[in-house]
Amino acid sequence: MKIDAHHHLWDLKKVHYPWLMEDAVRFFGDPKPIARNYLLAEFSADARSQGFEASVHIQVGAEDGFKEAEWVDMVVRYSKTWPMVQVVFCDLTAPDVITQLDRFKELDSVVGVRQIVGRAPEEDARTGTNALLNNPDFVKGLHAAAERGFSFDLQLVPELMPRMAEIVAQIPNLKVVLCHAGSPYDHSTKGLDNWAAQLRYLSELPNVWCKLSGLGMFDHDWTVAKIKPIVNQVLAQFGIERVMFGSNFPVDSLSSDYHTLFHAYRELVPAGGHDAVFGGTASAFYFDGRD
Repeated sequence: MKIDAHHHLWDLKKVHYPWLMEDAVRFFGDPKPIARNYLLAEFSADARSQGFEASVHIQVGAEDGFKEAEWVDMVVRYSKTWPMVQVVFCDLTAPDVITQLDRFKELDSVVGVRQIVGRAPEEDARTGTNALLNNPDFVKGLHAAAERGFSFDLQLVPELMPRMAEIVAQIPNLKVVLCHAGSPYDHSTKGLDNWAAQLRYLSELPNVWCKLSGLGMFDHDWTVAKIKPIVNQVLAQFGIERVMFGSNFPVDSLSSDYHTLFHAYRELVPAGGHDAVFGGTASAFYFDGRD
């Protein structure tokens, strides 16, 4: 079964997304073209056209993370033809983190948590999310998530990988998947060399996987040739069995249509690895053990 391991949905009448309503260009571009309802019918039509049959919804900055999770859970329950699980936002540093995690546990579709550590240097300087790495409550929250069987979707920039690797190494029962290939925002030769060196801190840990996703956020003029070094490095460091594809739609629709995006990765991933990268790895990571 082919699985898109990273996408978003939103109904602007049901859940409020402050970032989507802002009149500001973000690190991934101008959000205005996607500041509209993006529902399962539209997403699944694109995904089905490329042979996908299931997906993983990733939290996407709702004002109320639990309200978003409840809405996605409802979408999952009412959809009879599209299997989907979700990764939710939880502030792992919150005093009531245990209560929050147990509440999420009651939603059948929830399999993991994401709390973004880093998006891009210029935005991180304003948001202060990098400080999570020096907060002992963040580590405690990760332990609590692991104890409840939740995985962790990790989004950060290359400079933060060594410190994050130290944390992840302390929690071997936590399954971690790196979003967007670790956000290689600097596509110069020097930038990619640095990203590849930092990536090794995480790829050497057996409980870390990696997503080929979101590369269009840092380069709207990407081509197969331009992303090839990134894809090759991810496959070399993690191996086929720990790599999964995610469209990052609709955010990456700012730079590509779904067909073009999928076929670029399909061209770059060796044919012998298609079953794993485009479904098998995500199935084992997110879906195994579910009815």
